Amino acid sequence: MAGGLFLGLSHNSGNAAPAGTQAAAASNADITKVKIDGEPFIGQANAPVVMAFWSDFQCPYCKAFEVGGVAQIPTPAALPDILKNYVDTGKLKIVFKEFPFLGNDSITAGEYEHAIWHLYPGQYFAWRTAMYKAQDAEGDQGFGNAVTIDKLITTSFPTMNDATIRADVAKNKTTYDAAMAADMQEGQGFGVQGTPGFIIGTTLIAGAEPLAAFTTAIDAELKK
Repeated sequence: MAGGLFLGLSHNSGNAAPAGTQAAAASNADITKVKIDGEPFIGQANAPVVMAFWSDFQCPYCKAFEVGGVAQIPTPAALPDILKNYVDTGKLKIVFKEFPFLGNDSITAGEYEHAIWHLYPGQYFAWRTAMYKAQDAEGDQGFGNAVTIDKLITTSFPTMNDATIRADVAKNKTTYDAAMAADMQEGQGFGVQGTPGFIIGTTLIAGAEPLAAFTTAIDAELKK
């Protein structure tokens, strides 16, 4: 998976597409057509509603949605309330998909994501949260390369074996890179043009929208 594939894409993380494009793309959104099996997820496996979430570990809008703390993005983080009201109550399953278009660190973080889901699925979401809290400058400018991710694991997740994770990444790099490319191509087919991007039912949410956009879509699915 060449880094140029991602860097050549429009650098529009968190922004919706032009109105005409977005309207056309929205009609393609259908959670029943999203590949779910084998992907990282949180929530009950048989939850009545599924939300697919395309993200990039270098994307500040993804950080704003998941944990907040991005000064230039004042919208409050929506994920904590989604977790409390829907995931923790068994109503929603969130499936995580990759859209690594902001640089080589995006690819590296995605490879580690696959390895940690493979080896330590019970600690996956805590690691993911820590990754976003540690995020700094967008795109290969600080945190997010292998050295810094290794340090995060060894200092914050002592029950994970970092050497085992690194070995898994090395062994399965081709497989993980292909999976990320497939996620990205799949998302684009549904109209995801940047990060974060979400599908709930037949609703496409493009960007770090306020909580109400998610609750409206989830509640509508729960009523079906």
